[in-house]
Amino acid sequence: MSLKRHLPLLQWLPQYRKEQAASDLVAAVIVTVMLIPQSLAYALLAGLPAQVGLYASILPLVLYAVFGTSRTLSVGPVAVVALMTAAALAPIAAPGSPEYLAGAVLLAVMSGLMLTAMGLMKLGFLANFLSHPVISGFITASGMVIAASQLKHLLGVEASGHNLLEIGESLADNLGQTHGPTLMMGAGTLLFLIFARTRLKSILVRLGAGIRAADIATKTAPILAVLVTTLLAWGLGLGAHGISLVGEVPSGLPQLTLPPMDVAVWKQLAVGALLISVVGFVESVSVGQTLAAKRRQRLDPDQELIGLGAANLGAGLSGGMPVTGGFSRSVVNFDAGAQTPAAGAYTAVGIALATLVLTPAIAYLPTTTLAATIIVAVATLIDFPALRRTWRYSRPDFGAMLATIVLTLLHSVEAGIVAGVGLSIGLFLYRTSRPHSALVGRVPGTEHFRNIQRHQVETSPQVSFLRVDESLYFANARFLEETVMDLVTRQPQLKDLVLVCPAVNLIDASALESLETINERMTDAGVRLHLSEVKGPVMDRLKNTQLISRLGGQVFLSTFEAWRTLVTPAEMPVTSAR
Repeated sequence: MSLKRHLPLLQWLPQYRKEQAASDLVAAVIVTVMLIPQSLAYALLAGLPAQVGLYASILPLVLYAVFGTSRTLSVGPVAVVALMTAAALAPIAAPGSPEYLAGAVLLAVMSGLMLTAMGLMKLGFLANFLSHPVISGFITASGMVIAASQLKHLLGVEASGHNLLEIGESLADNLGQTHGPTLMMGAGTLLFLIFARTRLKSILVRLGAGIRAADIATKTAPILAVLVTTLLAWGLGLGAHGISLVGEVPSGLPQLTLPPMDVAVWKQLAVGALLISVVGFVESVSVGQTLAAKRRQRLDPDQELIGLGAANLGAGLSGGMPVTGGFSRSVVNFDAGAQTPAAGAYTAVGIALATLVLTPAIAYLPTTTLAATIIVAVATLIDFPALRRTWRYSRPDFGAMLATIVLTLLHSVEAGIVAGVGLSIGLFLYRTSRPHSALVGRVPGTEHFRNIQRHQVETSPQVSFLRVDESLYFANARFLEETVMDLVTRQPQLKDLVLVCPAVNLIDASALESLETINERMTDAGVRLHLSEVKGPVMDRLKNTQLISRLGGQVFLSTFEAWRTLVTPAEMPVTSAR
């Protein structure tokens, strides 16, 4: 069982059938057609030679099929990780240089090692520290930066920069040098892709095409743009007229390579590799879980770390770039009927054939076409309505989201994601350091207890029930002390205080000391401290401490039991909701 858990291939391969193989092959053909232009485009986005994107789409897909748990996730280069790769490599080398390419290989290997180690240590839960507003803000800002970075290819000008300000200034300085033919081809491709994304499906359905066929045709429209513009560039000799082409791409399969062993370079890229690993894992798992739920399947986050780790190691060792699960490709893979990870392996075969056969044609592919492809692809990442939704629901979360967006746009992707994570953790600590608590009373004639400020309930001047709505740990232990002692001070008739603990899942050592201090102070004040509704695992730990033996009161199974024991009928006035 342990071997099957670490090698998910053994779970589905023995039951693999011809019908599944046929579905996987169909999906693989469609995804291959989609992945070729994407892999080329994302390699250029990362500042790497086009073939690096193809190399990153062969061995990684095979390794994920062996170690990954998603049946439909399509692994390969993606826009956000390509942008993060470029940002991580910028300080160490110039784009296109041998050192830059070696750095990309090293990033993939480092990411693979980190992801694999995290998976073996079962650290999949760490991704939870990236809150959804932070991830949403980061992806939105990254999409804007990516789109802006591709405008230079649409305009045919030189421009540089790693944030929106730098890119904008560089474009403004060179706007007068816009190359007309490049702009015409890029704008035409962009308009066609926008049309295909927004209108083509409905037109095809009206013409009699099936919904599924129309949807697939819409999603594979970029390959038509690539074919047409490549033929135009070849037939009309557009390269001689100033339109930038991809240029010569080495044919043949990638050679196995080792990353540079310079310790200084490893240290320089460590933070970037870690951020790429975490963001890539979160994006991949989010997509994988969404698709798995539609078929009542499940993902193992810890094994996913290993699967993505193996994929990145494969990318690095075969001369590729960091990879992760892509949203658009995975959805297409799912809709096309992929049944098992074998679809990814078949896709790898298709990409391998492309590197053997299509590279002479790829040399005539205009970079402005790839730029238009990237812009349309990342447009789906930009989610401005999420800002409004988050503002309405939670101002603190909106603050973290906005800070992530602003820093990503104006400084760097690293600053944006680090600030977002830091703010998320800080907000969590702040919220839980001041846990919600409420004095509760009995709903007349029932065994239920509710907040005295929201409901008409029965209370007693000599017995108070304080419900604590948070686990107790070092950050909120002192706050609990202050809350309890303030309550005791305000109620001079109080004889018994019951801490109602249905939401307390943890009491750490700091909180235990605070409970012991509260018990001692209340005993000195002539008030007995009781506990009710303590969860089993929490009670198991408390039994090994001196708190229970020294407790001034009792531990009750339920709050109603405490009520019946401590409160007499004569002490039960009805308190109206305030």
